[in-house]
Amino acid sequence: MPAETHVQQGPVERDEIVQLIRDRLADILEIDPDVINEGDSFAEDLHADSLAMIELVESLEEELSERSAGFRIDDEEIEDMKTVRDAADYIVARL
Repeated sequence: MPAETHVQQGPVERDEIVQLIRDRLADILEIDPDVINEGDSFAEDLHADSLAMIELVESLEEELSERSAGFRIDDEEIEDMKTVRDAADYIVARL
């Protein structure tokens, strides 16, 4: 049994994924997570540049690889993620 208490067994709920994206993005962009909505565009609404997106992907991969061994977000797929909802849908489909 792993010593880390944050390691979970079983599926991760979609709401939990959305909240994880909001929290990580808020840290990167230095904004309140409560202002981030699922329909927000990374570029237009949140003003996240490519560096912020790379940081977000790395942070999500680190967090989710603890829950789903080897979880990765394909570099080519990042360009298709325009909104928080797109990212959540992508992650849920691959977990």
